[in-house]
Amino acid sequence: MTSLYFVRHAQPDYRTGVDSTYALSAEGIEDRMQACNTLKDIRLDVCVCSPYRRSIDTVIPIVQGHNLEIITDIRLRERDKGKGISNTHEMFRKRWKDFSFCEEGGESLSECQKRNIEAVKDILKKYENKNVLIGTHGTALSTIINYYDDSFGIEYFLRIINYMPYVVRLDFINDKFAGMEELAFVEKEFHGQKQ
Repeated sequence: MTSLYFVRHAQPDYRTGVDSTYALSAEGIEDRMQACNTLKDIRLDVCVCSPYRRSIDTVIPIVQGHNLEIITDIRLRERDKGKGISNTHEMFRKRWKDFSFCEEGGESLSECQKRNIEAVKDILKKYENKNVLIGTHGTALSTIINYYDDSFGIEYFLRIINYMPYVVRLDFINDKFAGMEELAFVEKEFHGQKQ
């Protein structure tokens, strides 16, 4: 069995740059230890992570505790948001109703899902029968879960949108999805506009 331990990043400080460079907030730095403590007694063989700073900063204590290196994969990044982004519940529902919808210059949920699933399938092939830590993002992770379990839709997404960090395990036998378990989360207040 191959187990993928996805860790959605802890709370970022949106004042610290652009989407790819947001640092963790002071709360996020503290909250990431929840993910670290959740995974401390689980054997992890490798870490593959989004190259975005908030994802890397979230998994750093985990990889240090397991003596792993961080391998980055650009395909695991968050959805490209484009211009005129409006992260309201109404806009979330619009995107989930039509996976092909996107803002100007942005990426649809379908496109985000496609590249994330390509990365996951490569990870499953390369690290068969291993426990893999994956540093990820809320929308990216949601589209991955949706791909393997289509009952995961907008209501589930809205439930986890404020889970930062959020730790979930997806199990696979060969490359076939065998189940999912939520392991931990820290719930934060939704402020809109960012994800």
